[in-house]
Amino acid sequence: MSDPTIVSGAAVRGAYGAARDVRPAPAARTDGPESFSDMVRAAASGAASTARAAESAAEGALRGEVGTQQVVEATMELETTLRVAVSVRDKVVQAYQDILRMQI
Repeated sequence: MSDPTIVSGAAVRGAYGAARDVRPAPAARTDGPESFSDMVRAAASGAASTARAAESAAEGALRGEVGTQQVVEATMELETTLRVAVSVRDKVVQAYQDILRMQI
């Protein structure tokens, strides 16, 4: 038997609010794949928006407008995003150092 997933009302409201704020992506280019700089820009933008959402959830909790569970969920999402960003940064630095060590 599969384990049913329990979703809180705060999580549903948070997801709905986040979905409302999503802006449509710019028209896809048909001439080829997305460039590396576009991918990095999108990832950085996503990380920044996650940080802003967690910050606004914490501020809302201080004002008494947001529940504790929503703050915890936003904080956990921010933590996961930060771990991924640090991991990617470490890989980029490692690749850069490997390139510098290459003999020409």
